[in-house]
Amino acid sequence: MKIKKGDTVKIISGKDKGKTGKIIQIFPEANKVVVEGANTHWRHLKPRKQGEKGQRVEYAAPLHVAKVMLIDPKTGRETRIGYKMLATGEKVRIAKRSGEVV
Repeated sequence: MKIKKGDTVKIISGKDKGKTGKIIQIFPEANKVVVEGANTHWRHLKPRKQGEKGQRVEYAAPLHVAKVMLIDPKTGRETRIGYKMLATGEKVRIAKRSGEVV
């Protein structure tokens, strides 16, 4: 998976199309990511003890990784991701739009 935790991404399809946010969790085996403040759902919790009230908890549900694109650090627009080998032998991610190391 080319997108990592902590990357800033833009959602390119779905109900939250156009929103940007930071990746807070990744599920590589399912090809899904959780974006902060996007794809929010409500979970209703039953009361567990006598006299306690039930709750509605809002949470960010996972999105498919194909629905998000990385934000280029140089231009601020969405970009694809590539890889490049440095002279030191280190493999780094680069933004295809600007060639900048991500």
